[in-house]
Amino acid sequence: MRVGMHLGYQNLHGDPDVQTFMQETNLAVEAEAMGFDYVGPVEHHFTDYAACPDPFQVLSYIAAKTSTINLITAAVILPWNNPLRVVEQALELDILSEGRLILGMGRGAARREFRSFGVELADSREMFDEAALIIMEGIETGIVEADTKWYKIPRTEVRPRPFKSFKDRTIMVSMSPSSVEVAANYGLKTLRFSQGDWRNAIPEINHYRETFQKVHNKPSPPFVISDFVCCFEDKNRVAEYTDNYFAKMFATVANHYEFMSDHFKELPSYSTYAYMGQAAEAAGGPDKAYRDYISGNMIGSPEQLIEHHRVRKEMVGDYEMLANFSWGGMPYELVYEQLKLFADKVLPELKG
Repeated sequence: MRVGMHLGYQNLHGDPDVQTFMQETNLAVEAEAMGFDYVGPVEHHFTDYAACPDPFQVLSYIAAKTSTINLITAAVILPWNNPLRVVEQALELDILSEGRLILGMGRGAARREFRSFGVELADSREMFDEAALIIMEGIETGIVEADTKWYKIPRTEVRPRPFKSFKDRTIMVSMSPSSVEVAANYGLKTLRFSQGDWRNAIPEINHYRETFQKVHNKPSPPFVISDFVCCFEDKNRVAEYTDNYFAKMFATVANHYEFMSDHFKELPSYSTYAYMGQAAEAAGGPDKAYRDYISGNMIGSPEQLIEHHRVRKEMVGDYEMLANFSWGGMPYELVYEQLKLFADKVLPELKG
């Protein structure tokens, strides 16, 4: 099992952006020595929820300070980026890192970010599907060409050229039935965020595996789960920090994506986000939605996290993990403490 570190770039501390941004980035440099397999920054813009506008640039910095850890864009949001530029950036970073890049792609879900880029959320499905194929072809051949509804690109030879294949090094965020279908048909590895009871995701996971096998005549790769992690020896501290910091994190997630808004109900390709809003409105209200959200993530003592993994693996089968240790305004001394404990006591069990 491969385990990575997910970099969320939340700033709920009230500290200057430059301080929180560099603290978060330097956690990724530490990850190699701690035994993590890869690191992956998000792409998000404009708010305290998450501010990492260019994952390629962050990974270039990390690549220069490490030697073996793999680097994943987790993820570059295709409707906000020109596919020709994504190909160029991916090939350049792959060369600089000596082939350590894993290209992760997503389509975004927050209206506030789409508005600033002049893109409609309702168009994201079509834009992603077209852009992903253009990019997948470009990073393999070094040639980018498109004449689609959303992209008109004359035949262009990209320089520097690719020097190794990206086969099995491409991944897609898949949080809806339509995204699962696209990932399986395109032959992409899939990444899912922990957003509640994993039993609810099993039909989509199984559909991905079955479709992948049918289309490509081989088993699908293990999918990746992105977890928020709270790991301390003292269970009382786990409870305290979850109540203090996870609650703030969940509130900012719900606000950023507007879970309580009706607009997702009109967008079938965002069914998971509509479900989150419905869960908050159902019996138990927002508190139940919050508790369900907690239950899906990695929260507890090292022993509890190992058991959580065991139970989850029995439900969903083989998977890999991207673990996010910095969230909700948790002070960095606590972030580092739990990260070190996870690396010492949980990581060897997961990788073993």
